[in-house]
Amino acid sequence: MNNSTSTKATTIAYFDRTAAGYDASHDGRFVRPMYRAVLEETLSVPWTDLLDVGCGNGNLLAALMEQYPDRRCQGVDLSPNMVEEARRRLGPESSIQMGDAEQLPYGDASFDLLICNAVFHHCTAPETALSEIGRVLRPGGSLVLGDPTVPTALLRRLMNWGLSWGNSGDAHLYGKREITALLACQGFAVRRWRRVNYKSFVLRAEKKSGR
Repeated sequence: MNNSTSTKATTIAYFDRTAAGYDASHDGRFVRPMYRAVLEETLSVPWTDLLDVGCGNGNLLAALMEQYPDRRCQGVDLSPNMVEEARRRLGPESSIQMGDAEQLPYGDASFDLLICNAVFHHCTAPETALSEIGRVLRPGGSLVLGDPTVPTALLRRLMNWGLSWGNSGDAHLYGKREITALLACQGFAVRRWRRVNYKSFVLRAEKKSGR
């Protein structure tokens, strides 16, 4: 098993194991401050069709569906148990699918807004994931991405060196410069980047026309 496959399998196992009690877990408490920032960014762009990539147990989708009852909100997640929790939370008519950010089960130009919260640092092939996000986004569509970070480049290097020994499938932590450059290479322009606190950030990027 190569490192990429091993990390992805670790991610699935970790979130399957924590799905039922996720909200009270360390990860659940960690991501909670990011929800408001992600939701605020959805107010700053026009959209009718949204996909939550790595929707987990459906927390953000529930808030979005309450705030925007007349719009289409869908979710996809790699963990079978998280998908089950999301469907339980959002109801049997909710559009939640099993799927990988690196191979999204949707057609080209299906959405005008994607959100991806506390997921991207699990991606073992980030360029592929961003290419897929760009594929399913309509021209001019937006990506709102929140992720953990650490405040200095040296600390990030140390953290990234040690991630392979973790049990949650973390692959890579990003700083502002690195994530901005990565997005630019995949046809996105970052319109806003901000820290939520010292250990997480949220950004909004726009898919460039013609991509």
